[in-house]
Amino acid sequence: MPYLTIEKKAKIFTEFGGKASNTGSIEGQIALLTERINHISNHLKVNKHDFSSQRGLMMMVGQRKRLLTYLSKHNLTGYRALIEKLGLRK
Repeated sequence: MPYLTIEKKAKIFTEFGGKASNTGSIEGQIALLTERINHISNHLKVNKHDFSSQRGLMMMVGQRKRLLTYLSKHNLTGYRALIEKLGLRK
């Protein structure tokens, strides 16, 4: 059973992107990547030698960083609200 169901994805995009069908919104993509990053981080705490998942995690973190950089350049208030809502940059 997948950990990220269709309903959970729709909930994330509704909360951050405005509506469930707005899957292209930067805020929704960042929120979805954050959810996946948190899940894989918990997996790697138990399975320390899973190097392929570790590489995937690093790629996702880089993708999220690029999206956050884009958002900060184009919508600074939205960027600040999003990182506050997701609990990033503590």
